[in-house]
Amino acid sequence: MTPEKARDLLAKAELIYPEATIQTALADVAGRIGQRLADKNPLVLCVMTGGVIFCGQLLPLLPFPLDFDYLHATRYGPETQGGKISWRMAPWTSVKGRSVLVVDDILDEGTTLAAVKESLLRLGAAEVLLAVFADKENKKTKPITADFVGLTVPDRFVFGFGMDVDGAWRNLPAIYAMKDD
Repeated sequence: MTPEKARDLLAKAELIYPEATIQTALADVAGRIGQRLADKNPLVLCVMTGGVIFCGQLLPLLPFPLDFDYLHATRYGPETQGGKISWRMAPWTSVKGRSVLVVDDILDEGTTLAAVKESLLRLGAAEVLLAVFADKENKKTKPITADFVGLTVPDRFVFGFGMDVDGAWRNLPAIYAMKDD
């Protein structure tokens, strides 16, 4: 996407949540995670690439010891049946016997996050909790629910705060939606 096209797209988009709302939701999620995991020394796994903004702003708000790693998984490629995922990058840190917090940008249909959770449990994680900044209200039956949600977003194409539109605007401090035609 050219810079001109990206700027035009943003100019035509609708602001869903301003930065102040994002920051309030971020602090709230951090508080809830702290209540649940403060005594667990959890392994926090950031899902690349969408989860990096949320995770990067969340970690400094968690006032307890933790380990950090990342993963990159996709449902696309040769193994797309039966909920299997293709690991572009599996975590380097062992999950065996650990409380694991998976941090991602959005819970849309939930297939990939469900497969990630299943894989981590199969690798021996004691528990796997999911934190997503946005949960899309798409009226679909999702195979999984997040344990921690920042905000709900409408069933529209949303971007900003880690979510992109054609590769652009992950870096926005607010969340926008494409205008319905």
